[in-house]
Amino acid sequence: MKSKTINKPRVNVITLGCSKNVYDSEVLMGQLRGNQVDVVHEAENVGSDDIVVINTCGFIDNAKQESIDTILQYSQLKEEGKLGKLIVTGCLSERYKPELETEITNVDAYFGTNDLQHILHTLGADYKYELIGERLLTTPSHFAYFKIAEGCNRPCSFCAIPLMRGKHVSKPIDELVKEAKSLARNGTKELILIAQDLTYYGLDLYGKRNLADLLRNLSDVDGIEWIRLQYAYPSGFPMEILDVMNERENICNYLDMPLQHITDNMLRSMRRGIDKQKTIDLVNAIRDKVPGIALRTTLICGYPGETGQDHEEMKAWVEQTRFDRLGCFTYSHEEKTHAYSLEDNIPQEVKEQRVEDIMDVQQVISYEINQQKIGKTFNVLIDKTEGEYLVGRTEFDSPEVDNEVLIPAKENYAAVGSFVNVIIDRAEDFDLYGRIVK
Repeated sequence: MKSKTINKPRVNVITLGCSKNVYDSEVLMGQLRGNQVDVVHEAENVGSDDIVVINTCGFIDNAKQESIDTILQYSQLKEEGKLGKLIVTGCLSERYKPELETEITNVDAYFGTNDLQHILHTLGADYKYELIGERLLTTPSHFAYFKIAEGCNRPCSFCAIPLMRGKHVSKPIDELVKEAKSLARNGTKELILIAQDLTYYGLDLYGKRNLADLLRNLSDVDGIEWIRLQYAYPSGFPMEILDVMNERENICNYLDMPLQHITDNMLRSMRRGIDKQKTIDLVNAIRDKVPGIALRTTLICGYPGETGQDHEEMKAWVEQTRFDRLGCFTYSHEEKTHAYSLEDNIPQEVKEQRVEDIMDVQQVISYEINQQKIGKTFNVLIDKTEGEYLVGRTEFDSPEVDNEVLIPAKENYAAVGSFVNVIIDRAEDFDLYGRIVK
């Protein structure tokens, strides 16, 4: 007598927020796939038997609102009988679980940021230790976000990440190398190293900052052609990683180092552990050590007590420093952070105007830097085809946030995930246009 086969419902994972959430969703989906669960990422159509897992962001106001709106959207579908179950996880759920349970009651379960095994159990799956390092990529297979640590020990006054992610916990080098080899076997060519603070890596495990050793080990993995560093912290920056960047061709001359502000009183109030002159000296030292490095930073406008003079000083510093890449955000007043005790005294329209001022300066800088690239040839990784163009990046650009290289597809051919040499014919503020050369 044949036994009846019971089909498990499909699990649809929705990811909101940063690259660290992308990584977490990929690990969850890899575990589900290992349990023979039908799992998809952000499917457009939802079936009445489907289970939706929303991986939320709780970082700043806009991100929190997007997460809440998404929960409400799928909660309504569940109410209408168009969805089987709804599960919420991630940073918003970690931070506001009691409030969410009270306000949105038809969610089947809320989980935090470190509840992977509990989520799997709820979905009828087991945590498989043999799958450590295995993921179901949501990015194109040729690049992957590569999380080397969880949490953060920094005391930044404006940041709620330690509330949601906990203290800094580094992953062992051997575990990370194993994961990198697994990714490389499946066609990944670029590792984008992420953590809340890359430069703290290893202190908890090895008693010293050990990012340089990790980079050397990852650089030795066959098939990995680019390694990119995102989210470095300026205070206590380990200069030895720049030596490795110079030694190893597959470590990109690229560094994402959020500096947040430049005036002494703002840096002091933000509890950044560094002052203006030390920040300037660090940027100069990095550029001296790795000539041609692309530096990306992020800044905050409208932090409590930021004066017009603070803003003008930051604006002048941006003009003088000429970062290759720069993002700017309005300050978000977050509960339970140190800065929450301060008066959020900058009107929203002033915050937004200050962001616009900084980005206007950066737009000019970016245009001028890009004009200098005309006539030069760059090694470009092709990410996708879009309309009439092949779209790629140089080693100086990270996905989603930086410049793209657009290559007319009609006159040029290259496979997605391949490297090609491209001569730049034209440049705009944030885009380069070129053609493939042999």
